[in-house]
Amino acid sequence: MLDLCTLGTGGTMPMPDRALSALYARVNGRAILIDCGEGTQVGVQRLGWGMQCIDGILISHFHADHCSGLPGMLLALTKAMRTEPLHIYGPVGLTQVVNGLRVIAPQLTFPVVLHELTGQTEFELIGMKVVAFPLDHGMPCLGWRLHLPRAAAFDPSKAREADVPVHLWKRLQHGETVTEDGRTFSPEDVMGAPRPGISVLYATDTRP
Repeated sequence: MLDLCTLGTGGTMPMPDRALSALYARVNGRAILIDCGEGTQVGVQRLGWGMQCIDGILISHFHADHCSGLPGMLLALTKAMRTEPLHIYGPVGLTQVVNGLRVIAPQLTFPVVLHELTGQTEFELIGMKVVAFPLDHGMPCLGWRLHLPRAAAFDPSKAREADVPVHLWKRLQHGETVTEDGRTFSPEDVMGAPRPGISVLYATDTRP
């Protein structure tokens, strides 16, 4: 399951009823942020989906309303005693920007791993395939496509046709191959056709 929440939806300055750009995406208890505008940590706390579970931050570009919340977010994760590495992805210039912002967040309880991306790039994060692609914004700017694969659905009629004992169904659904009474059953005996995955596109501050 892919859960999404827009913590902020743009604008060059925060408004009483609108925060700056940030999207929270969660898959099976792990999460990423796309953009981290001023006050994003407040939005995360208000949402209540968790802060320690954030494993990556994707920065579209380096205008302040998309990245000025990074120092506060890093310090909030330190206050939560995070120790696992945090991966930050962004366009060329990411290292300079993050290191500059970290002047006010120098001591963290976890390593920060920076990934500067050029052109279209694919990588895996929290069980999703993430595709970064260039946008037209007058400065290096990336859009993001998130794709979550989905396993095939359980097919009880197929399981009955293969004469699979009911008490084995759950184990086979979880990918286990089981041998019982001299017969071997595999997940393919109970699973239907593959299902299409879930895809989300995030593209901000770009010309058509």
